[in-house]
Amino acid sequence: MSGIELGWITSYIARGGLQTDGMLAENERVLDRIRGVFSTLWFDDHFMKDNVPLLESWTTLSYLAGKYPEFKLGTAVLSQSYRNPALLAKMISSLQFISGGRVIAGIGAGWKEDEYRAYGYPFPPLKTRFDQLEEALQIWKRMWSESPATFQGEHYHINEAECEPLPSPPPPILVGGGGEKRTLRLVAQYADWMNLPFATPETFRHKLNVLRNHCDVVGRKYEDITKSAWLYLYVTPDGEIPAPISGERFVMYGNPEQITLQLKEYIHLGVSHFMLRFVDFPSTAGLDAFLKHVAPAILET
Repeated sequence: MSGIELGWITSYIARGGLQTDGMLAENERVLDRIRGVFSTLWFDDHFMKDNVPLLESWTTLSYLAGKYPEFKLGTAVLSQSYRNPALLAKMISSLQFISGGRVIAGIGAGWKEDEYRAYGYPFPPLKTRFDQLEEALQIWKRMWSESPATFQGEHYHINEAECEPLPSPPPPILVGGGGEKRTLRLVAQYADWMNLPFATPETFRHKLNVLRNHCDVVGRKYEDITKSAWLYLYVTPDGEIPAPISGERFVMYGNPEQITLQLKEYIHLGVSHFMLRFVDFPSTAGLDAFLKHVAPAILET
């Protein structure tokens, strides 16, 4: 098998008027199908969306870590503002220990202002949120490598903070997003993974060139960073065009052969991990076609 891996973007939200008990059943029906083909489960980090029931990511991730021991689990991505970074370092370290080293720690600067306001969090300017993100990353690295750990920043600090047992190995850090000035520079300086959501191959190629330049500046090997893509797929027998997705997000659509060729474009750019959400979910028609026709071709690339 090649080095290509597939991840399922979970969807623990009661969509389309469905009852809340469907949130578990729908996802677990998918997880039963993808065992042995997909290797990771991914969670975005929101508390509220569209006035419908939604499960909190970290609680759900911890539940699934125990229920599905064959999967690695990642966050794509945690909003750094929602939890104190030292507490989050401890939470991630604990789950890394309990799960036997299956956590991928994804984080971003945060963006959803209405969510911040509703839950009583300050929503500082973008520059401040990125400054906070950088300090959070520094705290993570320090707390996962030395105990006790001390750090003094402008926004966050720790003083003789213990994080025992130290995670072994430390969870790989993923920084999500494609911002060319700050995000990709933080990837180059601190992260083990990069993740770009909703990007065409042309956009992805450009962002990778920006990342390569940042790596040169900070003295990092570009090849050491895992490149991952977050994609929405619509797989149909005749390549039907999907309905528009909110926010005009890029959706890859086509028949299985067309989807295979499009995914291979990313692979040729250096992408080795695909995080996938099928826009026809909770139907499994698109997923079933993918598993039958696309996954074998991708995993043998």
